[in-house]
Amino acid sequence: MKKFFLIVTLFVTTLCAAAQDKTEEDVDGKWILDGVTGLNISQTSFSNWSGGGENSLAGNIYLNGSLKRKSGNWLWVNTLALDYGLTKNKSDGMRKTNDKIDLSTQLGYSTDNKWFYTAMADLKTQFYKGYDYPNKDNYISKFFAPAYVNVSLGMEYRKDWFSVYLSPAAGKMTFVEDSYLSNRPGGSFGVDEGDRFKAELGAYLKGRLERTIMENVKVISTADFFTAYDDSFGNVDINWDVMISMKINKFLSASLNTTLKYDDDVKTYDSAGNWKSGAKVQFKEVLGIGLAYNF
Repeated sequence: MKKFFLIVTLFVTTLCAAAQDKTEEDVDGKWILDGVTGLNISQTSFSNWSGGGENSLAGNIYLNGSLKRKSGNWLWVNTLALDYGLTKNKSDGMRKTNDKIDLSTQLGYSTDNKWFYTAMADLKTQFYKGYDYPNKDNYISKFFAPAYVNVSLGMEYRKDWFSVYLSPAAGKMTFVEDSYLSNRPGGSFGVDEGDRFKAELGAYLKGRLERTIMENVKVISTADFFTAYDDSFGNVDINWDVMISMKINKFLSASLNTTLKYDDDVKTYDSAGNWKSGAKVQFKEVLGIGLAYNF
């Protein structure tokens, strides 16, 4: 529980740091599209370099956007985050660096345009197989293995640039749609060995902000917290994504993407695919310079 409150406090601090007063515009009956997409590429080349080194090429493409429509007391919000990256050098060949599919949709009803009675569903998975490099013989994940689906009912508080959603009735479903991974000793991603599906009922908290914090600098952050109503109650699954997009000029931009994860059901495996130890905090950071388009 201490980890949970620490992460929540850190997320709220991020919200406050970005906070500025803003008058809500009247967008009733209109579709509002907002977000950022881009391509980052890096290349290293050596010729007779005395210090040593190896030629390499890396790149990733990303999209983080939202589409929403308000009609009277109803609000429909859809968000999509995609990220895929590869790197290649002579000794290691091609490796995947980023891989994410995150889709969310929610429908809310409000009488004061602040608090919304909300139904929400989201999906998290990836595009392609993942490996515990340098081992390329046995993959450890792939499309819909795992896939996480959350369906919930709750209340959401919204401002123009951020929202906080709380559900006391949330269902978390974990899919492992691959026979090799589902039959792995001890199971995979919290799903029992031989099974491909696990369902949990619990409490769910989600926060999102999308804010231009200064000229040409935009922050998009989403944090999800879930705890199941079973013997593990209080062990909180966390998924926190932060993207900072910084516009350098008309064509160039820099972006920083971070992801922090903790899932009590996801155990650690060795290079041979055997269970090794308990769950650990996972963290990923990607810094890139390339082309970006804000919409």
